[in-house]
Amino acid sequence: MNLARLLIRWGALKPDQPALFFGTSVWATFGQWTARAAALALAFRDLGCKPGDRVLLFAQNHPRYLEVLIGCWWAGLVAIPVNSRLHPKEVQWIIDNAKPCIGFFHQTSDGADFSGLEKYFEFESAALDAVLAPALAKSMIAREVALNDTAADDTAWLFYTSGTTGRPKGVQITSRNLMTMGLCYFTDVDFITPNDFMAYAAPMSHGAGLYCIPHLMAGARHVVPQSGGVDPAELFSLSHALGPLSTFAAPTIVKRLVEHAMQAGLSMDECAAAFKTIVYGGAPMYVADIERALRVMGPRFVQIYGQGETPMVATALSRHHLSQADHPRYRERLASVGVAQTPVQIRIANARGAPLPTGEVGEVLVKGDTVMRGYWQNPEATRAAIRDSWLFTGDVGCLDEDGFLTLKDRSKDLIISGGSNIYPREVEEVLMLAAGVAEAAVIGAPDPHWGEAVVAFIVPAAGVQIDPAALDRHCQDHIARFKRPKRYILTTALPKNNYGKVLKTALREQLRQDG
Repeated sequence: MNLARLLIRWGALKPDQPALFFGTSVWATFGQWTARAAALALAFRDLGCKPGDRVLLFAQNHPRYLEVLIGCWWAGLVAIPVNSRLHPKEVQWIIDNAKPCIGFFHQTSDGADFSGLEKYFEFESAALDAVLAPALAKSMIAREVALNDTAADDTAWLFYTSGTTGRPKGVQITSRNLMTMGLCYFTDVDFITPNDFMAYAAPMSHGAGLYCIPHLMAGARHVVPQSGGVDPAELFSLSHALGPLSTFAAPTIVKRLVEHAMQAGLSMDECAAAFKTIVYGGAPMYVADIERALRVMGPRFVQIYGQGETPMVATALSRHHLSQADHPRYRERLASVGVAQTPVQIRIANARGAPLPTGEVGEVLVKGDTVMRGYWQNPEATRAAIRDSWLFTGDVGCLDEDGFLTLKDRSKDLIISGGSNIYPREVEEVLMLAAGVAEAAVIGAPDPHWGEAVVAFIVPAAGVQIDPAALDRHCQDHIARFKRPKRYILTTALPKNNYGKVLKTALREQLRQDG
């Protein structure tokens, strides 16, 4: 089950059809995309990469991202898409752990900062063109480079997600996981036609990149904004030039799109002409925000809930449910994350994994063909996360009598800010390295724009005065900017239980009382 076959199919059926766009310009037709992916597969083999080896992608959104991704799968390699906002020290840890055979960057100078990565290329560079040229000639002659026909349960995508220990864990996502996710999009999320445009504004290293699969299944077109990121004005302009866009967005991105539409005085019909579907997820969406989005932009939203360990698939809140305003439990449903998607089962369980009755709060468990193979070289974490084929998500919620899941909390104290996962322990470990810090505790505080903001409580060592600005500079040197605390609160002591564990619920209550 090699996912590159999805592209080969369309490369044969409509080779001259535009497939990849960079802004409004055609980057590649399906035939050109197929040839370049094949050329990359040959280049990987010529450079010594063997089936099962890993390829690092540490770059902003770019059309070449999709070419490299398909080329990896064609050669039987495993893609490691890494958040382009990570700190170099965090990327180095991933390189040391995954040991990729080759890396791709936005600038070749980036690769020089990392040890253990002998071969690396810039997406648009003479060095990469030189490698591709002979392979491209071979692929054009051969018309189809032999695929490495990987098994369905071989790893295709290695996604590093932080864990409660503060060290990232490599989630092994298989071809079966991704194929199931792609097919599930059609049954539970949206329909896709060959005339559709999938726009990659959110990072392609995360959920947005995964959605290339269902859109490739349908032979749709793929658009990367010239900015490589989220610019609402640019997205509306792209839609005006190309046609209605589909996209995946964190709630913060949805808010920016809605605010732009309001400021520009766009009608609901004009919004409908700009966006066919906006799938949102990755963080909680406040009821007031989705209500406003529906008022301004109309019924073009679908919510999905998943996590790296079951990519993009757990539950979905459909366009129909979001539009069913006359339902007696409409607002409760708006606050939910929807019902189980077709290929999975959802269970609310106690600590032993035993199912709880309807309405009771417990841990959310997921079972099905989208659940990961396991964590890379971490059998202990895998055994803790998957028990009797059920994935223990670490999220806490409840199911109503109609099967709608409402999330209540996150048992792992995960902070989600702007759609990105931030684990407090990871930030705390960095803060504890700072001079004069005796204790540190990090929590998430509600934030109307980002969903949550990182707040750090700091206990200075005896007789030491700590400058929050110095702490902030320290964090800049060790972790990604989006993980840095937005606020530092100096305190004489942290609330603890009888076992010495910090009571973060008490810290959250303190913040609430302080307003």
